Amino acid sequence: MDEITRARRLTWKVLISNFVVMWLLIAMTTAIMFAEGRLQWWRVVPALIAAICFTWYCSRILNEILDHRRYPTRQVVVAAVLALVTAVLGGADPFGWGFVLMCWLGVATLEIPRRRSWSMAAGAWAVGIALGGLTLATGTPVMGMDLPVGAGLIFYTLTYGIWCAIVPPSNRVWVWIWSLAVQAHEGREAHTRLALAEERLRFARDLHDLVGHQLSAIAVKTELAVRLSDVDAGAAKAEMAEVNALTRKALKELRQAVRGYRELDLAAELNSVKGVLEAAGVRCELRMPYGELPDEVAPVFAYAVREAVTNVLKHSTATFCDITIRFTPQEAELSVRNDGVARRQAADLGSGLTGMGERMAAVGGKVSAHPTDDGEFLLKAVVSIPIGG
Repeated sequence: MDEITRARRLTWKVLISNFVVMWLLIAMTTAIMFAEGRLQWWRVVPALIAAICFTWYCSRILNEILDHRRYPTRQVVVAAVLALVTAVLGGADPFGWGFVLMCWLGVATLEIPRRRSWSMAAGAWAVGIALGGLTLATGTPVMGMDLPVGAGLIFYTLTYGIWCAIVPPSNRVWVWIWSLAVQAHEGREAHTRLALAEERLRFARDLHDLVGHQLSAIAVKTELAVRLSDVDAGAAKAEMAEVNALTRKALKELRQAVRGYRELDLAAELNSVKGVLEAAGVRCELRMPYGELPDEVAPVFAYAVREAVTNVLKHSTATFCDITIRFTPQEAELSVRNDGVARRQAADLGSGLTGMGERMAAVGGKVSAHPTDDGEFLLKAVVSIPIGG
């Protein structure tokens, strides 16, 4: 049995316990009246029928409130009528037939505003006192005792007041605990679904980074090989050999991505993108810092370089591409500048930059990509050191 089922069962047991007490009090009162010769069958039998119907209706009300989170107003009203009939026919003794009024109150005040619940409690208290007054007027003993009318009214006032102050809050607390259990369960499921969604998104970004970049590089190499095949068979063969190497590399990285432990090497990635850009006729300048980048920054910038160069190949007609990396003790910055992206293309650079932005945000960084005033396009990625996330 899971935790949510146990919580539901415990809440049901606590709420149903009120009705168990009600039926025990009814049985004891009826037995005492029978022993004293005061039992009036013409009143007790209809009262029993009304009490049975009342119990059935209240079980339906609890089912609607606990399982469907709905407040069945019509059923609550019917249950109130049945409780009133039971108390009128059986007697208003709060430790006997009159306890049915408290059972109704404990159910009717669930899942409603607190002010409204106190108003209903005040109404049930007044009804209990009124029925008690009618019982005293007929000369019926109070718990087997012949009390004066004044003392009887004080007894009914205090007893019903205590019941009205205790029963609704205690039931509401248990339903509140049940609601917290449900919310915690739903929150845990939502967290699981979110984690799965994030993992799918990460995997989609990885596939985009791998497949998009490698296919762009392969396309450039094969196009160059086709152009060289008629004029320089040796050079064309060399380009196809590089295509074969790129294909093997892509397959290896794809397998690593599936296994979930792929990490790119920045130096190898820079050399790779430089070769691909120059094969496509794009002059590439690499401006690297004198010192070594922090270990946690290099893989992040490797992804960013790959995506930026993929966009240069896919979305531009660039003739040069400048890649600059610099860092201070506080932050590291990558900038990729090229002259091939028109302003009308800047707003639609594919899903890769969106994925890059998500990657950078996950480690506390940020990405900006926009045309410059001199007609070039600049992509800049900045992360704080030490890296966040």
